[in-house]
Amino acid sequence: MVDTPYDLDRTRSRFPALASGTAHFDGPGGSQVPVDVADAVHRTLTTSLANRGQVTAAERAADAVVVDARRAVADLLGADPGGVVFGRSMTQLTYDLARALAKRWRPGDEVVVTRLDHDANIRPWVQAAEAVGAVVRWADPVGVELPVSAVEAVLSPRTRLVAVTAASNLVGTKPDVPAIAAATHAAGALLHVDGVHYTPHAFVDVHALGADFYACSPYKFLGPHLGVLAADPALLDEVHPDKLLPSSNAVPERFELGTLPYELLAGTTAAVDFLADLVPGTGPRRDRLRTSLAALDEHENAQRDRLEQGLRAVPGVTIWSTAASRTPTTLFTVDGHEPAAVYRHLAGAGVNAPASHFYAVECARFLGLGDAGAVRAGIAPYTSPSDVDRLVAGVAALVG
Repeated sequence: MVDTPYDLDRTRSRFPALASGTAHFDGPGGSQVPVDVADAVHRTLTTSLANRGQVTAAERAADAVVVDARRAVADLLGADPGGVVFGRSMTQLTYDLARALAKRWRPGDEVVVTRLDHDANIRPWVQAAEAVGAVVRWADPVGVELPVSAVEAVLSPRTRLVAVTAASNLVGTKPDVPAIAAATHAAGALLHVDGVHYTPHAFVDVHALGADFYACSPYKFLGPHLGVLAADPALLDEVHPDKLLPSSNAVPERFELGTLPYELLAGTTAAVDFLADLVPGTGPRRDRLRTSLAALDEHENAQRDRLEQGLRAVPGVTIWSTAASRTPTTLFTVDGHEPAAVYRHLAGAGVNAPASHFYAVECARFLGLGDAGAVRAGIAPYTSPSDVDRLVAGVAALVG
């Protein structure tokens, strides 16, 4: 138990979208946004801004937005602000990084991907490897688990990079990333970690994870739509992406194509500050994040347990998210009902719980769910017990 209880009513009061009465379980695809974030975006769009610089007040304001956002994300991830890269999306950043790293690969070199991952942490590496004649090795889950042995079995002295998720966006499985990192580094390879689904539900420490590269998406943790890549600045300095001739060659700017979206960066800072204040307190932001995310973890897991207990009591429901260590994300099917039909039925009851493979198509196929996938219910900071009960009641009403 955490020392300070989680104030759900206080949290929910900051989300204007909840006024519609909809029960949102669609957070894994993009969370609802607190008014604090929207206000930060609005303030930034309506203030005096220019390209980054130090001559005019508008230039200095733009520069401050970028510097503040790098510091906020660094506090959230336990990273170095100088190694925080912003981009349009995690997918775009991963494609850019894969192409840049592949410049150093040779025919016969190897890249490891897994069938637990979102395709954004598979296809960029597969395609970059194919472009240079490198070999792709696949690590398969055992059920919904991804044991370290599955990765170790496909490592070799020719392995150049391993791409693995910190948490499956489909079934929530959290692999033992530090152990995978140790095995990867022992083979002399780099580790790229997809933290998109992990970051909203964990106190992240990229160094403890052993991630050489860590990617995530602010719009999954209450922020605006953009992507983040975090790495050691010294490592990023060894990577040379394609860029415009006059663009800065400094790190991390060399990885950021064009002018950054200042308003979205300000919203990202606000989202991190909001997370840090889920449990009000004082002290460094990183410390407040640790306290707040511990309380959030307790709240979210309690709602997940309530949800799964309720679903197990409904005849014909199968829960697929059964890993020993997992996020508060429940994937389920209902006998005799297509996942899309369950999705539509729940939407009619004001419950947003979508159905798909959610771009984890390799995982959905591996589990035998096919491209139709299943229904996914994601618990978020604003999920209430009544939201959970409405979802369960909606599934029960469908079964009859």
